[in-house]
Amino acid sequence: SSGINAEWPLRPGPTTRTFDHVKSEIGAEEAEEVGVEHLLRDIKDTTVGTLSQHLTTQVVALKSLHSKLQDISVYLTQVSDGKLPVNHPIIYQLQDVFNLLPNLNVPDLMKAFTVKTNDQNLVMYTASIIRAVIALHSLINNKTTNRAAEKEGSKKVQNMIEVEKEDKKEKSSDCDSALIPLL
Repeated sequence: SSGINAEWPLRPGPTTRTFDHVKSEIGAEEAEEVGVEHLLRDIKDTTVGTLSQHLTTQVVALKSLHSKLQDISVYLTQVSDGKLPVNHPIIYQLQDVFNLLPNLNVPDLMKAFTVKTNDQNLVMYTASIIRAVIALHSLINNKTTNRAAEKEGSKKVQNMIEVEKEDKKEKSSDCDSALIPLL
C-alpha cells in the first residue's frame, strides 16, 4: 500500500497532518514477470541501484571539478611566472567565482550542510535497501510457487506411471491366462 500526507482540520483553527493509506496493487503479465526475473538473474554487479548511481555521478563530477581547478592553477601559475599574458576576462570570471563561494568557516553553516547531506543520503540508502528487500521477497515467493508447481507436476507424473504399470500388469495377466489353456 502507498500513502499520502494529508491535512485534516479537526476544528476551526489549526490543522492536523496525518498519513493516510491508499490501497494500491501493482500487476504484471506473465511475460513481464519472466523478463524481470531474467534481468535480475543476469545482474552480477551488486552496486547497481540509485544510491550507487548517485555516488558514481558525484565522483565523476568531483573528478571533473578537480581537473578544471588544476587547469586554472596551471594557468594562474603561468601568468604569474610571465609565461602567458594576463587575459582580463578570464581573471574577472575567476574573481566572480571566488566571490560567489560561501564562507565555510562559519560552524553553523557547516553543521547545516552536514545534516542536510546526511539526511539525503540516509533516504537514498534506505530506499535502496527497501527496493532490494522487496525484490528478494518477490524472488523467494516465485521460487516457492515454482517448487509447489513442480511437486504437483511430479505427483501427476508418478500417478500416470503407476497407472501405466497397473495397465501393463493387467494386460500381461490377461495374456498369461489366455496362454494357459493353449498349453
